[in-house]
Amino acid sequence: MNFAVIGNCKSAALIDQQGTMNWLCLPDFDSASVFGAILDERRGGFFAIETEPGCRIKQNYIRNTNIVETVFEGESGSFAILDFMPRYKESDSLYNCPPEVIRYIRPLCGKPHFRVRYNPRLGYGEHETHSFKERNFIKSTVSNGSYESIYLYTNMAFDDVLESRDVAVSEEIYFVVSYHQKILPPNIERIQLDFERTKVYWLDWIQRTFEFRHFVDAVRRSALVLKMLAFQESGAILAAVTTSLPETLGEERNWDYRFCWIRDASMILRVLTKIGHFNVARNFFDYLMRVVPYKDDKVRIMYGIRGRKELPEQTLDWLDGYKGSKPVRIGNAASIQQQNDIYGVLLDAIHRFIETFRSDVSTIERLWTITRSLVRTVESNWDKPDMGIWEFRGSTAHFVFSKVMCWVAMDRGIKIAEQLQCADYYHHWEEIRAEIKADVMANGWNAEMGAFTQSYGSCCLDAANLLMAEYGFIDPMDPKYVATVELTSRELCRDGLMYRYRNQDDFGLPKSSFTVCSFWMVKALWSIGCHREAHRMFKRLLTYCNHVGLLSEDLDFETKELLGNFPQGYSHLALIDCALALCEGNFQDESKLVDFIRNIERVEV
Repeated sequence: MNFAVIGNCKSAALIDQQGTMNWLCLPDFDSASVFGAILDERRGGFFAIETEPGCRIKQNYIRNTNIVETVFEGESGSFAILDFMPRYKESDSLYNCPPEVIRYIRPLCGKPHFRVRYNPRLGYGEHETHSFKERNFIKSTVSNGSYESIYLYTNMAFDDVLESRDVAVSEEIYFVVSYHQKILPPNIERIQLDFERTKVYWLDWIQRTFEFRHFVDAVRRSALVLKMLAFQESGAILAAVTTSLPETLGEERNWDYRFCWIRDASMILRVLTKIGHFNVARNFFDYLMRVVPYKDDKVRIMYGIRGRKELPEQTLDWLDGYKGSKPVRIGNAASIQQQNDIYGVLLDAIHRFIETFRSDVSTIERLWTITRSLVRTVESNWDKPDMGIWEFRGSTAHFVFSKVMCWVAMDRGIKIAEQLQCADYYHHWEEIRAEIKADVMANGWNAEMGAFTQSYGSCCLDAANLLMAEYGFIDPMDPKYVATVELTSRELCRDGLMYRYRNQDDFGLPKSSFTVCSFWMVKALWSIGCHREAHRMFKRLLTYCNHVGLLSEDLDFETKELLGNFPQGYSHLALIDCALALCEGNFQDESKLVDFIRNIERVEV
């Protein structure tokens, strides 16, 4: 999956190594696609710049930015495409991040030739899209169905674009693919200004990331990905910018990930605050508090990027899928599942927020109401089966990790109550916490196997149990946890990559590695004192990033091909989290730095 991604916290686009844009949704991340060739090369739509045969192509990010440079070197000459989505600050509170993509072409030497193949297919390519000239732009609209339109602005001759004529590059050229008709038509000077402003924005943003002694480039690229996935209008952080990229080629594990999973919340807060990006973390937490119900209403495992609860799933049967992997889905039916682990994640996030950020009384009172509501739900539901962290669709079970996270929910509820000096509550909650732990230790531990298993009475291992020590349920040096890590490594690790589990699920036996689980193993090995093994595994994982340093949801065990939705925020979060652990001691003055940052006026740009 050799794509680069560009974005502006409004939407994002994928560009392959040949400089073809083959995924773009406008105006927002979760809108219908304008270019969708990743899901169907014939019907999906794309925006390509084709050059002479034998042309050498190199692609990289401009260092410490989310601007992609693709350089073409041929016999007739060379040129570069600079792809970006504009983002910069126009005032203290106003960002410019329009729903548009800019392709800025600079000749480098000689007289290179290329032809444009501009082929938008709006509305996921369901109906034909027609492109035609207007006075200042090329407009594209669909022939049937819901009305869709898009505008292309360029200083090339419109006929050269529409007829894919071969042209010589003798001056700078721009293309602006805009969802809106522009009141102020672009020109090359404005394009240059947008480029420089966007470049400075990303350079300034990444400069505020705490310095690492090691793994600097990987951490910075991961941080830039996470910022790009943060939706400007709400603070939600998406799981990925794509839908239906398969976990395994040719199978049907194809899901829409353009939503915000609650499960990622505590890691997002922990990682972003540890690397210095407090405003992104605060905005995300504010989003969480807007979508999480105050009293009794069911907590969803995921929400839309604006907080929508209902995410009905449907298939786009007219699309062939990535490399023929059908079906293509939009929406996600897992949003209605009962997954008891999310209560622990939410209360851990609230606890972290209270510890990290200063808040007024009304905010604390709101958080206390949510805390009591979540704890009450856990009291009533912790001993019931659920669908588990992996969102099994066919059956429920008493998953060990779900029980552990219910313990986390009670534990963090107690800590919050202690901080707020509400003793009337936490003494009773301590009894529930102890009851959950005793239940897990009695029923989650398989003495014959010598490990905690996936569910009560099961003989299957689960990589999620590697997080038991991370969340404080068990001491990392407890013999039972150490034994679980060691057996999980032997049974679920294959050639340095981890399965989530190896047992049959709703779609058969898993065949690919879930990237985040490999990072979990790195941290688990580190926590039990296997530092050399953890370093070795982490460094090897970094080699599986693609040519521009990005990771997807899954990896093929044999070929190491990136699979699943892309780029995967959880994978990049876990990468940073591992780097933090392996660079232990690098932040010895971190507490002082955090206090300093919290007590000065910081403007997010």
